[in-house]
Amino acid sequence: MRHPASSSPALPVDGQAQTRSDRATLKRLLPYLWQYKWRVVAALTFMVAAKVANVGVPILLKYLVDAMTIPPGSVQALLVVPVGLLLAYGLLRLSISAFTELRELVFAQATQGAARQIALETFMHLHALSLRFHLERQTGGMTRDIERGVRSIESLISYSLYSVVPTFIEVILVLTILGVKFDPWFALITLTALVAYVVFTFSVTEWRTHFRREANQFDSAAHTRAIDSLLNYETVKYFNNEAFEARRYDESLEKLRRARLKAQTSLSVLNTGQQLIIAVALVAMLWRATAGVVQGRMTLGDLVMI
Repeated sequence: MRHPASSSPALPVDGQAQTRSDRATLKRLLPYLWQYKWRVVAALTFMVAAKVANVGVPILLKYLVDAMTIPPGSVQALLVVPVGLLLAYGLLRLSISAFTELRELVFAQATQGAARQIALETFMHLHALSLRFHLERQTGGMTRDIERGVRSIESLISYSLYSVVPTFIEVILVLTILGVKFDPWFALITLTALVAYVVFTFSVTEWRTHFRREANQFDSAAHTRAIDSLLNYETVKYFNNEAFEARRYDESLEKLRRARLKAQTSLSVLNTGQQLIIAVALVAMLWRATAGVVQGRMTLGDLVMI
């Protein structure tokens, strides 16, 4: 007896499903998240607070370093100014961790709830499929795809909400501080590095997505062969095909190994390029900062802050 499908559109489970863009996937996930809208808003609030505190840490550290230029015999200044700044610095660092953990705690129910509902709808969709689909017996790959898809929901939500949005806020704050308080060149160097970082990351990520998708396909194929062979244990034994099944499984594992090596190599290229951009920008900013200290336009605290 065939059961009716869920009212919400089911997520594709087969390997031949049309590839969706990240924006389309996020748009598809929003209704599941918006059921917990107050938790999402609270998590975003804690996230913004953590980013503001994170930007404030180097500023406070600058004042702490500058405060150490007190006269050698000034005991009162030593007890009041640096100790107060030290306590404020510690509280600010603690607030970053506190806001971050509160964000994770509040948002966990939203992500877990969305993952649970999507997994349930996918399961119901599988029971609504025709007998022909189930006779093909792609059990291993299908279960692997479902597991990978549900697990990736948390990663996708985390990267989109916890990386893109907070990074944009932090960049605006940093550029404003650098442009107002220091030489405009610092803001220009930061902005140039940011543009180069984003362009490089998007370009390489688009290039390496093919390798990651290929690795996922070979992973599903390997699990399909393993599960199918075990489910047909009696047939394999009857025809004495253990060596043949082992050879087929090993071929799938070899393809998976090569695909994962390509994916890891492309990831190393991405990470190396990102660190190179950051290093060049940091050297350029430190060069101008040290020149400013030597010329008397900047303090040691400014150098530490940069």
